[in-house]
Order: sequence, then structure tokens, then C-alpha cells
Amino acid sequence: MPKIKTNRSAAKRFKVTGSGKIVRHHAKSAHIKTKKSPKLKRNLRQSTIVRKSDEKKIQRMLVV
Repeated sequence: MPKIKTNRSAAKRFKVTGSGKIVRHHAKSAHIKTKKSPKLKRNLRQSTIVRKSDEKKIQRMLVV
């Protein structure tokens, strides 16, 4: 059996914390910021933890 390669696009988008949780960044923060409120833009800067339903799929891509 050959080794399983890490999905490089997923590796650039997600990070694994020390406790094993997967962290992601928010969408809709790249451009057209004039329409968005300062509160929304501030909240989009923060990273967040991936939901349980998606966690298994992402772990398979990251080969954790």
C-alpha cells in the first residue's frame, strides 16, 4: 500500500489545533467590503472551529 497524499488545497485552508480540532477562516471577507458593516468585517477576521458533520471529511483530506 502506498502512502496517502495530503490534499494540498485542504492543507492551505485548514489547521489542526493541539487538541485535535480543525480550524478554518470565514468566507465572504475577501472583497466588496463597502457594503459590509464594520461589525461583520470584524467578526469575519476571527477563525472558527469546523462543525462535527464536516470534520471527518476534512480529516480524511488532511490525513490526520
